[in-house]
Amino acid sequence: MLKINEIAPNFEAETTSGKIDFHNWASDSWVILFSHPKDFTPVCTTELGYMAKIEREFTSRNCKLIGLSIDSLDDHNRWKKDIEEVQGVSVNYPLIADEDLNIAKLYNMLPLEEQADNSRTAMTNATVRSVFLIDPDKKIRMMLTYPMTTGRNFDEILRVLDSVQLTSKFKVATPANWKKEDKVIIVPALSDDEAKEEFGEFEKIKPYLRFTKLYKS
Repeated sequence: MLKINEIAPNFEAETTSGKIDFHNWASDSWVILFSHPKDFTPVCTTELGYMAKIEREFTSRNCKLIGLSIDSLDDHNRWKKDIEEVQGVSVNYPLIADEDLNIAKLYNMLPLEEQADNSRTAMTNATVRSVFLIDPDKKIRMMLTYPMTTGRNFDEILRVLDSVQLTSKFKVATPANWKKEDKVIIVPALSDDEAKEEFGEFEKIKPYLRFTKLYKS
């Protein structure tokens, strides 16, 4: 099973933007890899369209988007036309055609014994509803899996990206419901003297709970 901070498995794949080697394609960027159980499904249609609308938010954070579905490139390209029609936006990030299920299995979205065939339905692929946040060192920093009936909150994914990027840079953590530029928590590993040297004045609620204002640079 994949774990947080493990290296994301590499793979080669056909996508709507051409054949890629995943690690090479990712280069020195952060990556959001998000998967879909089937093309031409209603919830995923809204998700792909919304991600296309806010792609520039991820790009501004040095983060690439890449989708995956267990269907062919032909289906992907036809689905993209539907998405543009109903969502009013073009999907320009690549969509992986994982017809043989290899990547879904590699990322623990399906059991190894699952077989690829034309009879597979969205329900058969229900667990292929995952989101992975991968950092420039190719480490997995977040994993989420959603039920088929619940559209994913990609504003929340963007919030997590902000948090992980910030906490990778400074010795802080982010509290519940944190938003960019809110107060952050100083990690317990820092003494009060070290915290004052690094952050200046801070708010001490408990010995283990100290807040400071830190803007992402």
